[in-house]
Amino acid sequence: MKISEIYNLAINKGVEADLRGREGVKKVLERKKKKYEKLSEKEKEFFDLEALRNPYLDSRIYNISEDKEIKKILSGIENYGEELFLAKEIKVDLVIAHHPVGKGLASLADVMELQCDLLNYYGVPINVAEDLMKIKIEEVARSLHSYVHQKPVDIAKILKINLINAHTPTDNLAAKFLKDLIEEKKPERISDLMDLLLEIPEYKEAMKIGAGPKIFVGDPERRCGRIAVTEMTGGTEGSPKIYEKLAIAGVGTVLSMHQTEEHRKEAEVSHINVIVAGHAASDSLGMNLFLDELEKRGIEIIPCSGLIRISRLDKR
Repeated sequence: MKISEIYNLAINKGVEADLRGREGVKKVLERKKKKYEKLSEKEKEFFDLEALRNPYLDSRIYNISEDKEIKKILSGIENYGEELFLAKEIKVDLVIAHHPVGKGLASLADVMELQCDLLNYYGVPINVAEDLMKIKIEEVARSLHSYVHQKPVDIAKILKINLINAHTPTDNLAAKFLKDLIEEKKPERISDLMDLLLEIPEYKEAMKIGAGPKIFVGDPERRCGRIAVTEMTGGTEGSPKIYEKLAIAGVGTVLSMHQTEEHRKEAEVSHINVIVAGHAASDSLGMNLFLDELEKRGIEIIPCSGLIRISRLDKR
């Protein structure tokens, strides 16, 4: 596979797993196209054309030094600098990071609109979700403005390392995997949900190193009620004010990738149980579901930088 084929596969897998469905994602792209067409020629000069075909602007190709057949990949959760030197040393063909860098990091707030639809899926009125998320999206966009986004990209260019990342597409894979599993197994109590998570190899391995699932709000004997997987994809953490609305919508438990203390307190006040599954483990789950697709095609995967590599392929 060439780099562009790997990148396009990541985006396509992300769309397949997107809880908005293909039609929902198509509408997002059509809206951006209409916005572009209304711009002046001067404004079009600065428009991100990637937005016309890629619904996940936090996932990008950053550098293609040589667009050759890819046989060996170094992949991790974060590939910010030292991993690129490692890639040079062990002579891999491509580095695939999970977390965004460069323009992908600068565009992180763009994908957070996905959370509005996720919240609506779990019963929060879309107008309420959009109002609360608008405040958070603008806050995230402002906070990212001061970052030196291009540092890893510059290193990759100097070292002539091929570099891409897959963030929201693989988070979508993890979110759908967990949603489908929960809907199939229907855990009744928090302890049942914890046990279910620990049947997943990534979370089991994370538990061994002190980074596994943890109950942030609630206790093992409390009943789950409706379980929402609202904090597994969509860029980064959403509005802390959303827990009250989720409670009103009938959600009893939120399964989260990570959570700040402000969010935890709001969930507690709203009587919502929270299980934080673990950041690196959740990222690893989504990445592994994608990396398996590459392994099927004969590509060697070398994990690094926090990636708990678990292959679900039948090695026989």
